[in-house]
Amino acid sequence: MNSKIPLSVAIITKDEADNLPDCLRSIAFAEQIVVVDSHSSDATVQIASDFGCDVFIEDWRGFGPQKQSAIAHCRHRWVLILDADERIPPETAMKIRDIVLNPSKTIVGYSFPRKNFFHGRWIRHAGWWPDRVTRLFQKDLGRVTPAMVHESVEVKGTVVALDVPIEHFTESRLSRILLKIDNYSTLGAREAFAMGKRMSVWSAVLRAFLTFSQDYFLRLGILDGAQGLTLAVTDAVNKFFKYAKLNELNRQEKSGD
Repeated sequence: MNSKIPLSVAIITKDEADNLPDCLRSIAFAEQIVVVDSHSSDATVQIASDFGCDVFIEDWRGFGPQKQSAIAHCRHRWVLILDADERIPPETAMKIRDIVLNPSKTIVGYSFPRKNFFHGRWIRHAGWWPDRVTRLFQKDLGRVTPAMVHESVEVKGTVVALDVPIEHFTESRLSRILLKIDNYSTLGAREAFAMGKRMSVWSAVLRAFLTFSQDYFLRLGILDGAQGLTLAVTDAVNKFFKYAKLNELNRQEKSGD
């Protein structure tokens, strides 16, 4: 189990010094780990270099394009995409090892259920479980969508759903969550604006209310305790600012600013 396998892991980073060590240790079985960093101001690049990763410093282009760039640097047939705050637990590592060393002739991609942890709690409701994501695929048959945010992997061929998880330790510091909301809502508003969408402030308020109601009540986020309440509120806040910013872009366009 200590031998490495012909697998490339693609990771994008920006100030991930706190998360990256545990992530890298969980994928030490891969022959190549590609880290595409967008000018971190902390020790992220040094950590990746010391671990033996192939490190590339590139300007930020959005989540989709940045991850596709990381894939382009991969040299092996099989590629695993991972975020710096994610981990591959031992049972999942064993399954990936078997897939890569004994590949199917017909299966070209695999999806995983993702276990999301927030403030130390595994979040099982509000759409957070199983939160299935496609992450392992043959490089020449898969690509990341070009979305600036909420990107996904598209695979040409058969994708099989595995029952072994990826663990995701989502940001738990509220100050950092607010920064992410500001960033994600801006990206989402710009994408919606580019698609010609329109939104009023009152519609943004309604979207936020419906998002909270869906997460907390309909999807049973209430069963996840204080963590479930916090996540429902932050999801609603993100939704409000996304559409409020879209309204701002609409008004700027109308006024010619």
